[in-house]
Amino acid sequence: MHALIGPYLASALLLVVAGGGKLVDPLPLVRALRSVRLPVGPNVVRVLAGAEVALGLVAALTGSRAAAGLVCLSYLAFTAFVLVARSVGGVLASCGCFGRSDTPPTTLHVIVTAAAAGTAGAVALRPLGPLPDLLAAGPWAGVPLLLATAALAAGAYLVLALLPGLHAARLTSPRPAR
Repeated sequence: MHALIGPYLASALLLVVAGGGKLVDPLPLVRALRSVRLPVGPNVVRVLAGAEVALGLVAALTGSRAAAGLVCLSYLAFTAFVLVARSVGGVLASCGCFGRSDTPPTTLHVIVTAAAAGTAGAVALRPLGPLPDLLAAGPWAGVPLLLATAALAAGAYLVLALLPGLHAARLTSPRPAR
C-alpha cells in the first residue's frame, strides 16, 4: 500500500473543510487577500472556495494524477501566499480557512502547507487510484486508513487553527510571581 495515502487523503480533506468554511464566511479571506493588495470580493472568494471543496472531493475520491497535481498547486499557492503575507506585514488575523478564530499564519502554517504540497506532488507522480479500491485493499474494509486520515487531518487542523492562538495567549498572559 502506498505510504502517502493517509497524508494525501488528509490534505484533500483539509481542502474540503477549509473551502467549506470560506463558503460560509468569505470575509476573513477577503480581508487577508486585500492585506496583500489583491482586491477581491466575497463572491470571488466563494467561487474559489467552491473550487477548493470540489478539488478536495475529487482528489480524495479519484486519487488521480491530475487531481493530485492540482492539490499540489493549491498547497503551493497557499504556501506562497502565507510567505508573501508574512513578508509584507499583511494578514494580521485569520484567513478564514478554519472559521473565525483569530490565528494569523505562522511558520508552522508554511511547513504544513508545504508538506501537503510535497505529498500531493509525490502522489501526482505515482497516483493512488480510486478511494473505494484503496479501502477494499486495506484491512477491515479500510477503516484503519480512514481513522488515520481523520487523525492526520485533525492534527493539521490543530497546528494551523489552534496552536498559534495558544502560543499567542501564552506570550501575553501575566507570569505568576515567584
